[in-house]
Amino acid sequence: MSEHEILARRFEGNRTRLRGVAYRMLGSLTEADDAVQEAWLRLSRSETGTIDNLEGWLTTVVARVCLDMLRSRKLDQERLPDPIVRQDAPAADQEFMLSESIGLALLVVLETLEPAERLAFVLHDVFAMPFEDIARIVDKSPAAARQLASRARRRIQGANVANADVSQHRELVEAFLAAAQSGNVDGLVAVLHPDAILRADRAGITTVRGAQQIARQAVAFSEGGVIRERVFVNGVPGILAKRPDGRLLSVMSFTVSGGKIVEIDILADPERLQRLGIG
Repeated sequence: MSEHEILARRFEGNRTRLRGVAYRMLGSLTEADDAVQEAWLRLSRSETGTIDNLEGWLTTVVARVCLDMLRSRKLDQERLPDPIVRQDAPAADQEFMLSESIGLALLVVLETLEPAERLAFVLHDVFAMPFEDIARIVDKSPAAARQLASRARRRIQGANVANADVSQHRELVEAFLAAAQSGNVDGLVAVLHPDAILRADRAGITTVRGAQQIARQAVAFSEGGVIRERVFVNGVPGILAKRPDGRLLSVMSFTVSGGKIVEIDILADPERLQRLGIG
């Protein structure tokens, strides 16, 4: 086996973890794959004999690439993160744990953080990277890197990011769907938190707040002839809406806390749905 083939095999052994880092950093599957590919290109051009810790080297490169990508985004760019959709319950394997076991609600909160805050939180709180290493990536002192993660943590702790167990989550999603299809506003209100939030991305974010408002909109948009499939979105029950011809209309994900649905995120942008290849 050639040296290049050995290097490629070692890189592939790190790909899943690197994709998990990049997805949490960027909230975009396509951008995460781009960041991982860039790491491979940089590795293939490097003097690998000088790299003592390949895993740490690759993580640092991916983090720096992601940080540059976050900083280059338009300030007014507002969008929902990319969902990861599976037809069946994902197995508790390494790929799932690193790439999918993060709710969209948490990713939405991460989208509101400054790039350096997001990087510090993801690398330290999720992947246990020491602040000394994070400091070198963000060009700050270890104490400053610790502060970045602390600020991010406070933002996240004040948001609705926790999900119930899968069985309770499924029961609430099923109840929501049944009530919406039957036009039962009271039934919808019963499963929604009074201060629930619905976000819909149709080439831009539309936000609806409050159980009554969400219930009325859910009934109004409960179209006849739409096929709704039960799926798993980032590891928890969600819904795909399709036309009878199979064309995908939307992906719905739900965040559950305290026995109520607290957030609903709907990706309905046709271009993004097509790009993600969900169907």
